[in-house]
Amino acid sequence: MQGNVITGKNIYKVFKLGDERVFALNGVSLEVKKGEFVAIVGTSGSGKSTLLNMLAGLDKPTKGEIIIAGRHIEKMSEGNLVKFRRDHVGFIFQAYDLLPQFDAIENVALPLSFKGIDKRVRRNEAIKYLKQMGLEKYMKHRPTQMSGGQQQRVGIARALVVKPEIIFADEPTGNLDTKTTIEVLHILQDVVHKEGNTLVMVTHDRHLAGYADRRIHIVDGEVVLED
Repeated sequence: MQGNVITGKNIYKVFKLGDERVFALNGVSLEVKKGEFVAIVGTSGSGKSTLLNMLAGLDKPTKGEIIIAGRHIEKMSEGNLVKFRRDHVGFIFQAYDLLPQFDAIENVALPLSFKGIDKRVRRNEAIKYLKQMGLEKYMKHRPTQMSGGQQQRVGIARALVVKPEIIFADEPTGNLDTKTTIEVLHILQDVVHKEGNTLVMVTHDRHLAGYADRRIHIVDGEVVLED
């Protein structure tokens, strides 16, 4: 492992509800090293998903610094953020977010089309990552023809195909049964330890967080423990 690829300094996110100010994040600071699998753990409403959105450049903090891959993303324009995410970040969602009209290859290849990569290259890369996920038999299947676990593996392949420095995963096993959840978490561990990606996963489940190299526990918008 090398230096920090993510640094958050004194991050605040404040929402106005009528005359009240609600602190979704209340001075959070954290560091994530390159090649590390970190879980952000907290109950519903703790601020963990808000924090993930800040780190991923999907939302801006009210105050504080967020340095990702050496860049201050809190200062970026929306256009520069879109490009930054496209070049550096992969996402894995709880709801899979696969396009129903596309088969597995087309879904995985989609992010590469945004980068203007040749169609044949896109297809070959998609096939490579689907094979890595053990989905050789399902490449021509559409999402409705696959189980939840298979769809999530397609989602992981789609995140990896852009060769991101950082992968953000928001409750990635929330819709899966226990057996499939463990399979997916083992895949995520392998991705980090073999490919050298950095992975930040949000979860409410302390047991699932145990698969990470390190855990950051968040309560009421504040980091209360790191282990």
